[in-house]
Amino acid sequence: MPLVSQSIPSVSGNATRNFAGYAMACLVAFAGLAACPAILQAAPQASSRRTSAPPRFAISFGSNLSTTPLDGRVYAIISTTNDPEPRTQILEEEARSQQIFGADIDALAPGQNAIITDDALGYPTANFHELPAGDYWVQGVLNRYTTFHRSDGHIVKLPMDEGEGQHWNSKPGNFYSPPERVHIDPASQKIIQIHLTKVVPPIEPPKDTEWVKHIKIQSQVLTKFWGRPMYLGAIVVIPEGWASHPNAHYPLLVNHGHFPRDFTGFRPSPPEPGMTGYALERAQAQYKFYQDWTTGKLPHMLLLLVQHANPYYDDSYAVDSANVGPYGEAINRELIPQIEKQFRGIGQGWARAIYGGSTGGWETLATQIFYPDDFNGAWGACPDPVDFHAYQTVNIYDDKNAYWTIGPFGRIAQPEMRTPPGIIQATTEGTNRWELVLGTHGRSGEQWDIWQAVFSPAGPGGYPAEIWDQRTGVINHEVAAYWREHYDLTAILQRDWKTLGPKLEGKLHVMVGTADTFFLDHAVHLMQAALESSANPHYVPDFDYGVDQPHCYTGPPGSSTHEGGLSFTERVLKSSEQWMLKSAPPGADATSWRY
Repeated sequence: MPLVSQSIPSVSGNATRNFAGYAMACLVAFAGLAACPAILQAAPQASSRRTSAPPRFAISFGSNLSTTPLDGRVYAIISTTNDPEPRTQILEEEARSQQIFGADIDALAPGQNAIITDDALGYPTANFHELPAGDYWVQGVLNRYTTFHRSDGHIVKLPMDEGEGQHWNSKPGNFYSPPERVHIDPASQKIIQIHLTKVVPPIEPPKDTEWVKHIKIQSQVLTKFWGRPMYLGAIVVIPEGWASHPNAHYPLLVNHGHFPRDFTGFRPSPPEPGMTGYALERAQAQYKFYQDWTTGKLPHMLLLLVQHANPYYDDSYAVDSANVGPYGEAINRELIPQIEKQFRGIGQGWARAIYGGSTGGWETLATQIFYPDDFNGAWGACPDPVDFHAYQTVNIYDDKNAYWTIGPFGRIAQPEMRTPPGIIQATTEGTNRWELVLGTHGRSGEQWDIWQAVFSPAGPGGYPAEIWDQRTGVINHEVAAYWREHYDLTAILQRDWKTLGPKLEGKLHVMVGTADTFFLDHAVHLMQAALESSANPHYVPDFDYGVDQPHCYTGPPGSSTHEGGLSFTERVLKSSEQWMLKSAPPGADATSWRY
């Protein structure tokens, strides 16, 4: 899930992703079907059932875009406005989103048509026949898939990240069409022909500066798992005096979160005249951070942002997973030691700390819990569900259905997204249908699908085993039991407290707003309640609840999400230094970096 605001943005700029990009924190040619050289029936939406439904959209690309057949998923996007482009207007908030339909394709050759049929599942409107007749802007997109021959023997087709942070509508190499004005009448049998004529261009990599360095390594364990070269990226911010103190070795502070294209935590110049509002406040905070960092007013540490976008999401969740791969091992055993070696890190567990919010909040806590000796402090803000009794508003252990609270004669939709006053902006059923339209087999690149990919075992076809049926919401409690054993952080703490407890004392710090946008506060309360009953040792971590604050509250107590986010990094730097010095083992280097 996204961070609303902080000094280091760990979200990408995709306008369609609110879980992973919530307000930082968030091609049509009209030709008759007979004129097209061939028709390739796209794969059905969610099963192998065959359909005799008539075609509604025919989508093709020319040999100038690709001379070879392609796998992937095609989308037909219908919008009431062309500003911005329709492909950027497919949103998690159901009432604000424009309309999309999709279909899988296998070996679609240039000049052939992929067909989206009359009965294709849609979002936000599920059925094509429920669309009001009228004139709309229509745009097509092809999200290209790569075939992976994994080391577990499974062969899967997934969208490879191309440096954009796993976004179907901005992925370099994806095809799309210019928007065209089209009259749509569901009562008509007219087929809408879409020709894909444009390609999303490559992304220019960021450049090193005096303070910010960009590193890319090939991970051996990920390469072995995925059956092709796989890489991790690192953005390293070096402290003041690093070059002039060659004998100094430094602690490491790791920032976990959504895919960061670059480090934007500080700016070398003051805000421009005329800036107002939040833009001015953020620019002022960035300029102050730059001044304090480059003049030595902040602790001299290495600051590391990890880039671990993967075929399922913009972020791996930094743990080993049956579907996503051994990212915990890759980050903690390959990447971090290399960064510490290259930039003179101390390279010991007492001199490492981690922090992050939302997705990064869960990763922060999970990393400290799964690698208790390797890190010495975790500041996890607004973490994704840390107790699956409160998987947002779903109890995956006791509930039968994830979408509805069902009574003898009525049912109520489970809410998924809210404003602080409690106005519901999305439902669990709606966001899961959004993801299913974007990609079958968990290939949407969105929030529910990455949780499932990380937490589930591999299913029979090599794709993640479903925690629930995406169409009906019926929960699979066998899969839920697997989740509890491997990734329910509260359950793991309770089960392994005898060995974990002594290693975690003083290290865990958790912050969340009581009006969290995605209902994440309930799980944090459950974790606190469980730890309040801990014994041998009795240890209750530092819990901070921001009263009536939305996603992503980071503290300090009494602040707003907006205010605290601007100072999160600076506060963690100071707190982690204090704790490291207090807990450093005898003989540890507590001086060379404190010049």
